[in-house]
Amino acid sequence: MMKQKNLLFIVILVCSFIFTNVACTSIDYTKQTKIRIGWQVPWATQGQIVQILKHTDILKKNGLEAEFVGRTYGPELNAAALGGEIDVVLTADQPAAALFSKDKGWIGIGRLMYNRTSTYVPINSSINTIKELKDKTIGIPIGAAAERVTNEALIRNGLDPKKDVKIINIDIRNQGALVVLNKDKIKWDQFDALSGFDPTPAIFESRRYVKVLDVGKVCSLVLMNNDFIKKNPKVAEKMMQSIFDAYDYYRKNVEQANKWFMQESRLNDIDQNACNIAASIEPNIKVEDRAKMRVYFIEEDFEIMQRAADFIETKIGKRVNMKEFVNNIYVKDIK
Repeated sequence: MMKQKNLLFIVILVCSFIFTNVACTSIDYTKQTKIRIGWQVPWATQGQIVQILKHTDILKKNGLEAEFVGRTYGPELNAAALGGEIDVVLTADQPAAALFSKDKGWIGIGRLMYNRTSTYVPINSSINTIKELKDKTIGIPIGAAAERVTNEALIRNGLDPKKDVKIINIDIRNQGALVVLNKDKIKWDQFDALSGFDPTPAIFESRRYVKVLDVGKVCSLVLMNNDFIKKNPKVAEKMMQSIFDAYDYYRKNVEQANKWFMQESRLNDIDQNACNIAASIEPNIKVEDRAKMRVYFIEEDFEIMQRAADFIETKIGKRVNMKEFVNNIYVKDIK
């Protein structure tokens, strides 16, 4: 009888130990990981994704608790990343390559989106093709992806960017006033054409101020630091699952996502149509089935990112092999 009682006591003790540890494991599993997300306030379509993460419980469901750190452009986010102010960077291919070149542990954990850079002329211009830009003056934000993509378009059409056209630097922020003030003319002051990145060209298109001659694709990324990933197991997967889930919400609630973005970005003249033009290059918003969305990189993406890295090589003083910093290991199970 005594042996039976002892055996029963041992069984109860073991069961209690197992239950306690299972319960503890469950609590640890659902614990929210705090994460600081650096994003670009005026940048569509990334802006809609961020707004969805802000206004829904997607992050919470994926075990994340976020602080959003808004900046204007990629280089500002790079400074915040290097200063230890953020854990995640939502950025384009060129700023990503520049950050990788510092060798501070930053890597690409997944695809953020495609975004457009465009070359355009006044709506009343007689120019209708890139080839017709020979001997013309193009205003470009020098150093931005718009310069790279416009140069590629010129070369594809048999023009030498250094000889056949005159390129003058103009900040994307200065294009709005120039286009609006000269909206009925065949030139924008000295410029026969301009080049820029969305949402600015999308706003021009929506207002019928421009004719678009060429649209190029930028591959944007989600970046995270290796040290942060090591300290927080599965945090990269949770972040990319959240991006994926945000796209699922976006494609079903386009007007709402656009509205949230427009409210915070406070961009002049932006409307639903402009938001949709900017997003027209991103396939995740167009699919009818969640299973057809993707946040992983395909070979074309690596080619685009490498061209971006090569373009800024002289500026950063280093060649960056993007495949050494970017892969699909954190998104292979996202669905």
